[in-house]
Amino acid sequence: MPGNPPTRTRTLTVDLITRVEGEGALHVKVQDGTVQAVELRIFEPPRFFEAFLQGRHVSEVPDLVARICGICPVAYQMSAVHALEAILGVTVPSRIRALRRLLYCAEWIESHALHVYLLHAPDFLGCDSGLDLARRNPTVVQRGLRLKKAGNQLLTVLGGRSVHPVSVRVGGFSKVPTLSALRALRDELLWARDAAFETVRWVARFDFPGPDQDYTVVSLRSPHEYPMNEGRIASNRGLDIEAAEFETYFQEEQVPYSHALHCTLDQESYLVGPLARLTLNTACLTPLARQALDDTGLSLPFTRASMGIVARAVEILLAIEEALDIIEHYDPPSEPSVPFTVQAGVGMAVTEAPRGMLYHRYVVQDDGTIQEAKIVPPTSQNQRRIEDDLRAFLPQVLHLSNAQAARSCERIIRSYDPCISCATHFLTLHIEQMSSPLS
Repeated sequence: MPGNPPTRTRTLTVDLITRVEGEGALHVKVQDGTVQAVELRIFEPPRFFEAFLQGRHVSEVPDLVARICGICPVAYQMSAVHALEAILGVTVPSRIRALRRLLYCAEWIESHALHVYLLHAPDFLGCDSGLDLARRNPTVVQRGLRLKKAGNQLLTVLGGRSVHPVSVRVGGFSKVPTLSALRALRDELLWARDAAFETVRWVARFDFPGPDQDYTVVSLRSPHEYPMNEGRIASNRGLDIEAAEFETYFQEEQVPYSHALHCTLDQESYLVGPLARLTLNTACLTPLARQALDDTGLSLPFTRASMGIVARAVEILLAIEEALDIIEHYDPPSEPSVPFTVQAGVGMAVTEAPRGMLYHRYVVQDDGTIQEAKIVPPTSQNQRRIEDDLRAFLPQVLHLSNAQAARSCERIIRSYDPCISCATHFLTLHIEQMSSPLS
């Protein structure tokens, strides 16, 4: 009597993968040609920032959380100060609020420009890296680098430096810029506005791989402005809650194969980031951003993660438009910050990092020290969604060679996360082909 057919295992190893944040492996199990399991295994060690914050004074938090990410430190600072101000009863005046949005505009410009031009566009253009794209089309890459520099210059004027800004504090800023310092950036931002408009046109011509998905998208939403620092948490499925309700609806869980937590909404995956924000906040686009989106001829909602590059490009243009408007009407506040008195309490806040919603919760003691901190970054929220996208996409590439299948999977992952922590990373894709005993 013949024995059972052997299990066929296909293992793919790709060394020194660039343009992907973190270190991980992708394990896929396929039985009779059907994908049975997809595991995005993140084995980069935990960083323990939530534990580092315990025992530190509220005044130290903005500088500490800025070190979580070199690409989007402002997002961590803003979520922190909003959560702490909810505890301390601080309401900042409109002129400080405008400066906070301007700081967020700066971060969106530099982070999105980095991702669009150097981390993601090479995938659409058949290039191995941003350097490869620079050799083939130096003019395009120079435009991207100049756009990023415009964001970095604005970050420097507002935050004291372009990486890990030092001016943010609870209640406002330690120092606010002069009108002349901001207006000195105007000419470069006007150039950047035109370059960003062309960027939208450029990326809209790409071919977008991947099967169409009926995404649950989640972001902040406000009736009056495109969300950055404030708004209610909303989805295209009817969710509409305050930041303080986040943990009632969203659950974090540890999966056995990854160091990174998975965050789900009612135990299901969901998508955060530019694509989600654009879907839920189209009515709040700035005039040129709306025109650029309309000119693409693409219809919302976008149904493929790879189309996120268009949403990022639209947000670059929006951030530049808003930055120019804030600078044009800038009236320096009489004081850089609002004084506060420490008190005990619990505070939560959500802001929109370049790659999606960022949740912070703090428990503060009577002496102003942090008793407990909880941070849910966008990557944790998108991780289950990435696996679901890969599960739907993999049947299209199982017939390809190992190298081609790996590159295709990496493109899906890169569609989600514009932030990188190292220059090179390692991804191992293991596909286990199984046949049933009766086949």
